[in-house]
Amino acid sequence: MIKNIVVLIVFGYTLAQAHAEEGVIAKTEYTAVTAAINETMRENHYDPAALDKPGYKKIEAALAELAETSSSDEDFVEGFQKIWEDGPFSHVELRMAQQSADDMAAYLDNLRVGGGGAVLTWEGDVAILTVNTMMGLDTIDEINAAYDEIADTDTKALIIDVRENGGGAFAVRPLVAHLIDDAVDAGSFVSQHWNAEFDRPPIVEDVLSVKPWEGWSIRAFWVDVQKNPLTRIRFAPTEPIFAGPVYVLTSERTASAAELAVDALKGSGRAIIVGEKTAGQMLSQKIYDVVGGFQLSLPIADYYSINNGRIEGVGIDVDIATTAADALDIALRHAKSAQ
Repeated sequence: MIKNIVVLIVFGYTLAQAHAEEGVIAKTEYTAVTAAINETMRENHYDPAALDKPGYKKIEAALAELAETSSSDEDFVEGFQKIWEDGPFSHVELRMAQQSADDMAAYLDNLRVGGGGAVLTWEGDVAILTVNTMMGLDTIDEINAAYDEIADTDTKALIIDVRENGGGAFAVRPLVAHLIDDAVDAGSFVSQHWNAEFDRPPIVEDVLSVKPWEGWSIRAFWVDVQKNPLTRIRFAPTEPIFAGPVYVLTSERTASAAELAVDALKGSGRAIIVGEKTAGQMLSQKIYDVVGGFQLSLPIADYYSINNGRIEGVGIDVDIATTAADALDIALRHAKSAQ
């Protein structure tokens, strides 16, 4: 392991020289970057055995070819992203680093997206909460403020719109917590440790034997999810609680942490899901520094829902199937007829 680290440091020094002297990385050094990416993936992926399957082998071959043909960082990153559009699992990205991975984690924990993460509007006495991202402390504030307004208004029904929500982080917590009057066990994240010991997904008894995770921080989550075989996700009620009818709008773009919310609300019986099956991109992603000034995001944990099983590659089925474009009108019709 120490030898590998020394090799990577040497690669990093060589690549930095190339940037300074030529402004681009030589083709042979992109090959070194590709090797570092593959090593980082194999060391940290939640199920290294998946990397020996044909889907990932195809990716490795395509990246090796990309390394030989790229003439700039931009070409390499763009080509990487294009190759992974058809990858065997989600939550893999490559970008040029603006700061270290550790600093990025701290930044994400304190991120404010600038407003508009969650927007509350009204259709008569029906509240429509459009949640565009699960990122941002200000998104969390907006969700809490929306539930305060809903509680202070004669609200007959609530529609939550996550059709354009690709996920993010922990704004999912208040979104679910204000709709439940008892704790809800949603499921668990499954790490490399679990997959090394078991050749099966966790069952309910496995999940409930683990203390619920309470960190609700990206940095804490990255540490805990890799340290523990299972990370149990439980939502606890938060006042004020809206007890009326709830409809959740979904599309094929509803992904990741947004799928966690959809699954929890559907599994708890607190919401009717309207629209399209979700994206099926439900893994936990962590950022790693790699040589050459790049950062690689890769999945460090799979997720298994207590009620719906594995979501990655599957998605969450809806209760009322319709196009994403028609979902709001149909939910409004149901909400008003239920009064």
